[in-house]
Amino acid sequence: MVNPRRISHSNNNQSVENPFQFQTQSLSYLSSVKHLLKKPQAFPFLLLLLLLLTWVSLRLQYSSPSHHEQWGKDDGDDGDFKANLFRFRSGLPSDIVKDKRGWLLNPVSLALQNGVKGGAMSCVSVHIGEIRPGCVRGNHRHYTCNETFVIWGAKTKFRVENNQIVNRGYAEVTIGQDEVAVAASPSGTAHALVNVDPLHSTFFMGCQDSTANSNSSNTDFNVWKDL
Repeated sequence: MVNPRRISHSNNNQSVENPFQFQTQSLSYLSSVKHLLKKPQAFPFLLLLLLLLTWVSLRLQYSSPSHHEQWGKDDGDDGDFKANLFRFRSGLPSDIVKDKRGWLLNPVSLALQNGVKGGAMSCVSVHIGEIRPGCVRGNHRHYTCNETFVIWGAKTKFRVENNQIVNRGYAEVTIGQDEVAVAASPSGTAHALVNVDPLHSTFFMGCQDSTANSNSSNTDFNVWKDL
């Protein structure tokens, strides 16, 4: 017959020995790691690990929606969502900067991927321009085309009609000099770009899904008198 005391004694010995054995193994592993870190060959490994952790931290920081909403915003801005706009940094880390040469994007697909609605679905008409300090472009309303913008280069105010903004009827945000913004103005919606930078020029690209005749009745001019 099996002795219960012998079994109990054996189990007790295992419960005492297991923690001791685990502690011994942990100390052995720790000692091996310390010994490895003392070797000169460990320096490249540690440097690579540090760079990897830094990269992961920056990606998490700059990919958060709250961070995107804070970039370049001045007091009184209405928010990128209300202005139908999404912004990116023009330098690393950024979703549009692919390598050391700088940023490259497709305005139509990038707008759709980031929830910018009502813009052009194809670029039938494209125009690229400069806005010098203190100058305005746009301030008009097209009735026959949807338009998607890419804006960069200087501190710039982007204004777009939004009837949900009470007592004013438009949303307005400020794009920073180190940012690239993708915005949309659906057909029948007024828009304007204002360079508020004292030194640098604003650059922009407008992508329309049909040709807008600026001399026809299909476009309203000077929508806002305060610009």
